[in-house]
Amino acid sequence: MRTLLEILKLSTTYLEQNGTAHPRRQAEELLCTALEMERMHLYLEHDRPLTDQELEKVRAWLRRRSKGEPLAYISGTVEFFGCELHITPEVLIPRQETEILADLVSKSLSELPLEGKILWDLCCGSGCLGLALKKKHPALQVALADLSESALNIARLNAEANQLSVELLQGDLLAPFTGRKADFLLCNPPYVTEEEWHTLDRDVKEYEPKEALVGGIDGLIFYRRLAVQLPQFLSPGARVWLENGYTQAEALYMLFNAPCWKTREIKKDWSGKDRFFFLEIE
Repeated sequence: MRTLLEILKLSTTYLEQNGTAHPRRQAEELLCTALEMERMHLYLEHDRPLTDQELEKVRAWLRRRSKGEPLAYISGTVEFFGCELHITPEVLIPRQETEILADLVSKSLSELPLEGKILWDLCCGSGCLGLALKKKHPALQVALADLSESALNIARLNAEANQLSVELLQGDLLAPFTGRKADFLLCNPPYVTEEEWHTLDRDVKEYEPKEALVGGIDGLIFYRRLAVQLPQFLSPGARVWLENGYTQAEALYMLFNAPCWKTREIKKDWSGKDRFFFLEIE
């Protein structure tokens, strides 16, 4: 029978031969996820033999990963800011940057009275942002919205799996909220440019939904719409948090230049890139 260490070495070689970037790390992550174990246990239990059932599962996952399919789609789940989320190719895989955004927003909310306050998560996809914040701050009234019915179905599954009561609405950007106002608004819209999309890794370009990634020729379509529409949907003093491409900060300052905005602030991700745009209305 093959041991953990033997399978790790064979898996690394197999992924390397099939052109997978960082094959050792990818093999480690795949084994840990498939076998439901922590990374250090790959080495602490290096001589543990794998059962036939475990070997069959690992080999099947390796075949899929070698073709570029992301591990999150293979396993069907990811951890995100305290939530376990169901993930399918109908939704984007939550990025580290988006988890940073969830943390920044959560810290901001922790300083405010939240009873009866309303938070909307636009372009919600899997629901990762809105659900994570609802779980962290139960007093919030949270609504998730997306144009994609398939994405909303995934968000609904995730809300149920995490035992969170939220409103789910289908529609184009702010259209589902006509006549309503929010105290807090989150949006991680498609912001990749058409040119950038052609340069993305195979794992992203061939498997993740293009419509959830690309925001037009310059990546700014959704921000233009938000800049015009947002003020009429916000309560006095409302706060807005957006994720953006790291080269788009200057463009966002120009788009959101109406006098109604009391605060406009760019925040950086862990790489020091301009990744988030925060707003507060008068």
